[in-house]
Amino acid sequence: MQSRSDRLDRLPFTRRHARLLLGSGLGWALDAMDVGLIGFVMAALAKQWSLSAVTLGWIGSIGFAGMAVGASLGGLLADRIGRRQVFALTLLVYGLATGAAALSVSVAMLVALRFVVGIGLGAELPVASTLVSEYAPRRIRGRVVVALEAFWALGWIFAALLGFFLIPASPAGWRWALAVGMVPAAYALYVRFRLPESVRFLERHGRVEEAEAAVQLYERAAGVQPTRSELVEIAAPRAESIWSPALRRRTAALWAVWFGINLSYYGAFTWIPTLLSAGDAGLTRSFAWTLVITLAQVPGYAAAAVLIEVWGRRATLATFLAGSAAAAMLFGWAVSQQPLVAGWVIGSGCLLSFFNLGAWGALYAVGPEVYPTASRGTGTGAAAAFGRVAAMVAPLCVPPLLTAGGRPLVFGTFAVAFAVATVGALFLPERRGQTLAA
Repeated sequence: MQSRSDRLDRLPFTRRHARLLLGSGLGWALDAMDVGLIGFVMAALAKQWSLSAVTLGWIGSIGFAGMAVGASLGGLLADRIGRRQVFALTLLVYGLATGAAALSVSVAMLVALRFVVGIGLGAELPVASTLVSEYAPRRIRGRVVVALEAFWALGWIFAALLGFFLIPASPAGWRWALAVGMVPAAYALYVRFRLPESVRFLERHGRVEEAEAAVQLYERAAGVQPTRSELVEIAAPRAESIWSPALRRRTAALWAVWFGINLSYYGAFTWIPTLLSAGDAGLTRSFAWTLVITLAQVPGYAAAAVLIEVWGRRATLATFLAGSAAAAMLFGWAVSQQPLVAGWVIGSGCLLSFFNLGAWGALYAVGPEVYPTASRGTGTGAAAAFGRVAAMVAPLCVPPLLTAGGRPLVFGTFAVAFAVATVGALFLPERRGQTLAA
């Protein structure tokens, strides 16, 4: 008799899968919109509040400190109370906090609220990817998770549009942009009542009737006659430590990738609008360039989604990380030229977006496959939390790097971080086409 996991793995991709992907992806896009907006808000506040580079660095970094806390807590809670419950809770937390941040009257207030926003954001991402991966058919699981991650590009593009059209329109433009971030609070209700709970989580916690009902729902959507799995109560096991002998090598490799990609991505993209507007591009033109650069994220995800089921997870991730390292070096040279040449800045920036976001898509596909079910949320959340430490450091390290060696040193440092992540990717297990570990 087939297990429920086997029954899910063998189904074709149906409207029910698409509904889960879209529902989770919209939450993902709203998350990206919030993260992307802060770069544009920083550029506006630098001029409106006459803030120093160090203060701007703290505004950019504090959210990632919250994300480190949120990723750890979110992963632990997802293994204890469920993927869906934590997903909905995180949307509510960061949506309300973002709306409150729009009312900030001081840097201290903005920084405090951005920390709370970060807690919600950090907890959501590993939980959403875990939920989707546990429902996706085995043969296309990697592609489905990359498609989920592609919603990040949509959210970042929307942030760039808000930055271009709304923020420069008035002194209160940045407040209205942050106010849009309240949308996730309302969307949390949809997630709580319309998205399914993980079948594997339900089984592990003895809720087998709910698990069976969820599987049969997906089977009927595929036109498959349900064949009930043997009803066995499965007590929740003690989760294996992610640093146990069986898991520590993959944990170390995954953490290295998460650290390197976070340091480089958030260090670069948080500061790009500010760095360009500080030169001869001006606020409006720098936002327009950033918008075009952001659009290149979409083909990056598309390429990764195709290659991850052809080359495999490890090869795809390593290739896109290596491409990111080369693009970071080229972009560092382009933004150090005076005057700035639009073609070089936009072209190299698009390459950086293409390779970097393709790498992100592959990374989120790899993460849930590394650990067994009882440790999956904890393991992916811990790796994300370690990466958020790098994300927190990244915006803060830009001002001293600019002072020490200018923009080439800034992006050269990010290129080295991408290279280290590439090495880490080569030590991850390859699980293309395999069933998720029980």
